[in-house]
Amino acid sequence: MIGWIEFAAAMGLFLISHRLPAMLGVKGWLESRLGRWGYTAVFSVLSLGLLWWLILAAGRAPFVPLWDQQGWHRWAVNIVMPVAGALAVFGVGAPNPFAFEGRAAGFDPDRPGIAGVTRQPLLWALALWAGVHLLPNGDLAHVLLFAPMLVFSLLGMGIVERRRRRVMGAETWARMTARTDLVPFRALVAGRWRPAAGPSLMRLAIWALTWAALWYLHEPVIGVWPGV
Repeated sequence: MIGWIEFAAAMGLFLISHRLPAMLGVKGWLESRLGRWGYTAVFSVLSLGLLWWLILAAGRAPFVPLWDQQGWHRWAVNIVMPVAGALAVFGVGAPNPFAFEGRAAGFDPDRPGIAGVTRQPLLWALALWAGVHLLPNGDLAHVLLFAPMLVFSLLGMGIVERRRRRVMGAETWARMTARTDLVPFRALVAGRWRPAAGPSLMRLAIWALTWAALWYLHEPVIGVWPGV
């Protein structure tokens, strides 16, 4: 019973931390004092800390099996997660006025960069992370952890898109998004977007280092070795 109480508390605090600051005006107050990037840094550290606790709490909750882990489940995780990591690294802070993690300054609608891949790279990264981790974690606590995050990430895309479209106006939105798409790589397949240049070497290096750190720290931090 204690395990379920901890899991519920961790999930509650994680969800509250993402809704309450904006609802109570705390976000605006902190941004005015810390700056946008200062607030983002503090919020990111807090979110990662709560997410870590939530994952640990799910592991400590009573084990209620729903399906058995198959050998290909771990292969799926190890194939999908580098893609999710790349979307997150290339999405955070990039010129992208359509996503909450991007920035409007420097965006060129004729050369949209990561927005040409998808307008919501971080939310897609979260959806891929949650969705693929559902496969090898077929117990009740982990389903209650990953399934809502998958649903919230997918629903969040629509919410962010509608909000940005409303702020920009229909005409500006149509012009700015002409070479982009919400679905990853659909603009590329449709011929509406072509990469103007190779990926940033700095972001490639960050992605490689981040992936290596996640791989080697997964067992000591999470308690599960990610290898097949």
